[in-house]
Amino acid sequence: MKMSTDTRHSLNGPTMGTRWTAVIVADAAFDSAALAADLAAAVACVDEQMSTWKPSSDLMRLNRAALGEWQAMPPQIMAVLAAAEGMANASEGLFDISVGDLVAAWGFGPALGRIDPARIKAGVGKARLGPSFALDMSKGQARRLQDVQLDLSGIAKGYAVDQLAETCARHGIANYLVGIDGEMRAAGHRPDAAPWAVALEAPLVGSRSALGVIELSDRAVATSGDYRHFVTLGQARLSHTMNPHTGGPVQGALASVSVLADTCMQADAWATVLLILGEVAGPALARARGIEAIFLVPRADGVEQIVINPN
Repeated sequence: MKMSTDTRHSLNGPTMGTRWTAVIVADAAFDSAALAADLAAAVACVDEQMSTWKPSSDLMRLNRAALGEWQAMPPQIMAVLAAAEGMANASEGLFDISVGDLVAAWGFGPALGRIDPARIKAGVGKARLGPSFALDMSKGQARRLQDVQLDLSGIAKGYAVDQLAETCARHGIANYLVGIDGEMRAAGHRPDAAPWAVALEAPLVGSRSALGVIELSDRAVATSGDYRHFVTLGQARLSHTMNPHTGGPVQGALASVSVLADTCMQADAWATVLLILGEVAGPALARARGIEAIFLVPRADGVEQIVINPN
């Protein structure tokens, strides 16, 4: 019997203020240079179109355009805007990309910690009536309908991970684990035929440690939490995730939500919604919608895990 020469190859590079990673299973002689270049190009495309940190991005161009003025958009950001619109409908408005001004008022994103109390007091980001943007998919155009700043942070990174996965598939790679800063998507298995293993991170401020392991095969996982990016007011830790129904940061006992889905974009968006809902309403919605999720709630005696597995 001919022995397999498949082995593990690890690739990575900078993106979105962190790093993308790809672990693939391929022949030992596989030349990964072309794949690495295409992976880097895939995430760079997403960053160039959807970043709030780059004034030249297509998203920021849309945010600067006059209200009601159609803007030609590349197909990638159009796909993400359409997905965001669908998520807003599916979540009864909890997934809302029109909270960019609120994100900035609380000192997140490019605001870099500069909290603006006047804008917060004025109710920046309060729930609005009607849609904040419109799409013409046939013409590849988008326009803002209200004076808001659109922010794709709750979905674009997941989409970028999916682009890494699709790039691997185009190169004929059947077994891979790709990710950006903990948001991961896997196909197939490791060289030893076992599922890919992804750490379930403990919700600790200032340190990283694994609370458990999630096994992935032909599946994606994304996590939203309040322990990495937050502001502290008095005794309260306020998350960078905004609740559009209250017009402010998410608050509550729930520290993180990890969602498993077919695509990382789906997992990313639903993790945001479930974090906003909190430790009671979040699991209830996950059960009702058949969403596979792990909720982590700090308690006096440790971390409670609420696991929703509809299968």
